[in-house]
Amino acid sequence: MALKNSTGTSSKNNNPTLFPISSYVRRLKPTEIEQYEKSGYIKNLPVFAPEAVSSLQTLFEEFTQRLPESVDINKTNCWHKASKKFHDLCRVPPILDYVEELIGPNFFQWGGQFFVKYPKDGSEVPWHQDAQYWPLTPQNTVTVWLAIFDVDEENVAMKIVEGSHNLGIIKHSTNNAPHLVLNQEAEKSMIKDANVRTIDLKAGEISLHNDSLLHSSGPNNSDRMRAGITMRFSPTNVKCDLSIWPNFEINMARGTDRYKLNPQSPEPRNELFPVKLFQHSSEFQNE
Repeated sequence: MALKNSTGTSSKNNNPTLFPISSYVRRLKPTEIEQYEKSGYIKNLPVFAPEAVSSLQTLFEEFTQRLPESVDINKTNCWHKASKKFHDLCRVPPILDYVEELIGPNFFQWGGQFFVKYPKDGSEVPWHQDAQYWPLTPQNTVTVWLAIFDVDEENVAMKIVEGSHNLGIIKHSTNNAPHLVLNQEAEKSMIKDANVRTIDLKAGEISLHNDSLLHSSGPNNSDRMRAGITMRFSPTNVKCDLSIWPNFEINMARGTDRYKLNPQSPEPRNELFPVKLFQHSSEFQNE
């Protein structure tokens, strides 16, 4: 189907994947944009059709099987610089259209990774804000969370504290407990139970959340798989401190980069894989 942008013209990008797009794809409603600004998230946005889900899950299995047994897929990032299939998955027009509604027409991708909890997985993600990890100025990253399998309360969908992005960066402390995926944990006093929401998604749907939104996920005590892909997008006026992240590169997702504040990576032509959180595009042999 031809997607329409806010001016009524066809979207510039054709679907670079073979996965059918949901017939319910649309632009963000004004109320959803207002919700993102006020509450810091939007959920249950349609992207892929139900008949695409099995193909998404097969692709996920393909990605996991590439990795050496010693590598935890949760500890890898920048798949969009290593794999053409992953890169193309991040470039389907509905995803870019939703993101454009929030940060404007000129933006890049700098992160792409998996968050996986297998059945009976005891690991937890503590309450945290992404932005406090990232040396980016200004802080204005939209995270897309694409559900590969249905995710809900039973298999530990992500939880967020509604409106917490309006608090600015709050104090985090170090917690090196072995069951925690991250070692930085927000102060417990900042978690108001009345404001906690569950980001339940059907496979093929996405959520969007602000980089300063408090979020977490508990252990997966269910018999169901829980897996999603995150894609990190920022407008072109965002600059990385390369003294902290020397391997940081941007890959333009839409529009033009008139600021040229960050090094750019080429689009991948191969099907390679990262083995750690940040790698330079030269390591993926994109010739």
